[in-house]
Amino acid sequence: MIKLIDLLENKILVPRRSPEERSKNYIIATQKKIQQYIKDGGKGDLNLRNTPITTLPQGLKVKGDLDLSNSQITSLPQDLTVGGNLDLYNTKITSLPQDLTVGGSLYLYHTKITSLPQDLKVGGSLNLYGSKITSLPQGLKVGRFLDLTNTPISKKYSKEQIQQMVPGVKGEIII
Repeated sequence: MIKLIDLLENKILVPRRSPEERSKNYIIATQKKIQQYIKDGGKGDLNLRNTPITTLPQGLKVKGDLDLSNSQITSLPQDLTVGGNLDLYNTKITSLPQDLTVGGSLYLYHTKITSLPQDLKVGGSLNLYGSKITSLPQGLKVGRFLDLTNTPISKKYSKEQIQQMVPGVKGEIII
């Protein structure tokens, strides 16, 4: 019987690419996926979950959902428009662009976000569960519920105080 150690010593099971090369190729493949999505007119969803991508191209318009959860994304372009949901769960995002548009829900749970841009409009729900959010902006509009569970805001203010701060929330405020 052949032992694994014998296979490795005899170089029978040698990886074709190094981990660094595989990582570099994965980034290139992800960038090509984004470029193809743009070339196809931004139709449908763009799933970049668990990818090593750190930035997105300027002018990106996603007609469906944009899933960046568990990715390495660190910033969003100034003119990003998402027609559906934007999922930034468990990313390194610390701020959002001033003119961000989200037609569906915005998921910022378990992010390092501490504040939101003025006049942010979210067509669906705004989920800030477990984020570092410390303030809510003037002019915030949320079409459904606002989830502030396990945030510094939920520990500092009552539900009634938050409702007075952000009258643009159409649904329930969850603390």
